[in-house]
Amino acid sequence: KGFLWQLFTYMFLHGGIFHILFNMFILWMFGSEIERAWGSKKFLKYYFLCGIGAGIFTLILSWNSILPNIGASGALYGILVAYAMMFPDRLIYVYFLFPVKAKYLVIFFAVLEFLASLRHTSDGIGHFAHLGGMVIGYLYIKLDWRVNKVFNFLKEYRYKRMVRQSEKKRREKEKLMEEVDRILDKINQVGMENLSKEEKKILEQAS
Repeated sequence: KGFLWQLFTYMFLHGGIFHILFNMFILWMFGSEIERAWGSKKFLKYYFLCGIGAGIFTLILSWNSILPNIGASGALYGILVAYAMMFPDRLIYVYFLFPVKAKYLVIFFAVLEFLASLRHTSDGIGHFAHLGGMVIGYLYIKLDWRVNKVFNFLKEYRYKRMVRQSEKKRREKEKLMEEVDRILDKINQVGMENLSKEEKKILEQAS
């Protein structure tokens, strides 16, 4: 009905106490380490970006659906993607028993959500939102890393350029001083009046 703010507020609604508790447990379990690495401001921006992106994803892919979509799961699947990209070999104990590397577990979730979204199951789970959160999160992090790479490349290029310019000036100065030494030796031998115009100019430049 044009209530665009619902793409944001739907993340704060849940289907029951266990729904929100489970979601907040996942947020604490995986999000706390990412927040420490990124800082609260960047983490919060990423979290809401994934959540809103998941809402838009759901809206586009299930336009005619009359079922409501609520919960923070879309944003949390984005958090899982970020965790797997930052700590790919970190072991996660599924059901507190079975160790699985983060990258494999998240890939498994992605495939599972993709297959479930193709079947349009009526299991009451927002598979489009989960998938959307993962896609938005992955694209954001990839873009962010590439921007940082470009920035670091430009920074490194600028530093190397400054070093080259400094080295060039040093060599020019050494060359000039060698010329000055030669001219001073000539003055000692034949006197100042026997210097050429170019040699006098070099002395003036060096002074």
